[in-house]
Amino acid sequence: MSTALSLSPEILAKYEPVIGLEVHVQLLTETKAFCGCLNRFGSAPNTNICPVCLGLPGALPVLNERAVEFATLAAMALNCRINERSIFARKNYFYPDLPKGYQISQYDKPLAEHGWIEVPTPNGPKRIGITRLHMEEDAGKSLHDGFPDSATRTYVDVNRCGTPLIEIVSEPDIRTPDEAYEYLTRLKEILLYTAVSDCNMEEGSLRCDANVSVRPRGQEKFGTKAEVKNVNSFRFIRAALEYEIERQIEVIESGGRVVQETRLWNANEGRTYSMRSKEQAHDYRYFPEPDLPPLIVTAERQAEIRAQLPELPEARRARMIAQYEITEQDAATLTATREFADQFEAAAKAAKSPKRVANLVQSELTSRLKAKGLELEQSPISMKGIALAADLAEEGKLSSKQLKQLFDIAFETGEDFPVVYEREKPQQISDAGAIEKMIDEVIAANPKQVEQYRGGKKTVAAFFVGQVMKLSKGQANPALLNELVVKKLDA
Repeated sequence: MSTALSLSPEILAKYEPVIGLEVHVQLLTETKAFCGCLNRFGSAPNTNICPVCLGLPGALPVLNERAVEFATLAAMALNCRINERSIFARKNYFYPDLPKGYQISQYDKPLAEHGWIEVPTPNGPKRIGITRLHMEEDAGKSLHDGFPDSATRTYVDVNRCGTPLIEIVSEPDIRTPDEAYEYLTRLKEILLYTAVSDCNMEEGSLRCDANVSVRPRGQEKFGTKAEVKNVNSFRFIRAALEYEIERQIEVIESGGRVVQETRLWNANEGRTYSMRSKEQAHDYRYFPEPDLPPLIVTAERQAEIRAQLPELPEARRARMIAQYEITEQDAATLTATREFADQFEAAAKAAKSPKRVANLVQSELTSRLKAKGLELEQSPISMKGIALAADLAEEGKLSSKQLKQLFDIAFETGEDFPVVYEREKPQQISDAGAIEKMIDEVIAANPKQVEQYRGGKKTVAAFFVGQVMKLSKGQANPALLNELVVKKLDA
């Protein structure tokens, strides 16, 4: 069901949305944030637990050094300033899947602050600020049987308690749902390049809450915000923001007042609905965690971590465009994941024409992957296979038609290109005499087209090329064929 609101463009133009995003990212450590329990998704419920993550009396937390390293690496990749000294705090609230009754987090002294991400907009690049990046632990998970229709029982799995998280809080710089989508897309891409998280939204490794308000255009003061939770894809976040902006404008236009609250997104109905009034910071009764000393990340340690930073997506795209003379679109496709970009660069360096490798990925590979619903990393044709195909085409040993046929076979059989090529090995005719004989035959059979060509209609040459290709069953060397057709017709 889509939103029933139908606000006119004039009404929408009167108001400006203000959006801020809070993104929780699980870190890809072997063990939890404050104990030695395994940090692993999919284990049997309530098996990866101990007195520390259950908050039993006398159990003391010990900070995971690897989690600090990953959090700092992520903060650096997001252009944040790292605070040499940060403080852990207790955030107190009751929830059935939070056995301790509080969460260890960071409050007024976070690990990192003042970062940014650049996103594309119709008016050019825009910098979205990052207020802070802080460390905390995750809570457990409540599983509602039958939710949302007829919940009868709730099961609690506390395996997730103590999983190391970073929370990335944006500035309220986002003005449209599309900007929010681009911000999240680039944030996820950067985090995947640093390998600090797998960012799997289905498994809860990356979760996003959105704060949204509206104000009359030109007004500096923010409107009353609502927080939207329970959104499990970037597409749904965009849809939820669109709905919530229209809902708030309609409330104001009808003389009502927007209430500060937490709302849930219902994807089936395409709408948000009220969950509870929004908590303030003082409701959590923050105070410094007495069982953990201040976290100190020295300048020397920061330098060690910064040395681990990979070349990040935007910088890599710019370099590849310059180095391989490829388009922005090619670069965006080829850098979709760090692994795929690495594979492309290895293939490009080995191939005779990096540009042709990039073109084959765009023209032949991505369309087939899309048709089969596969991701780049699931392709049966490896980047080595693409490089071989590019070289064969560059050397004139394969026509574009033959190449397409071999790609089709590779996708049908699930085999890599080199395997298919060795087995099928289409024979290309590069003997000028044999091609000339076929051209003579076609010219003799089509006197009308010959007259058109000689009358000045030079585009008719393509007709003869096509007829010879048909006669040769696609095996004539295309470059040689084009050259000989023109030579024969001009004779």
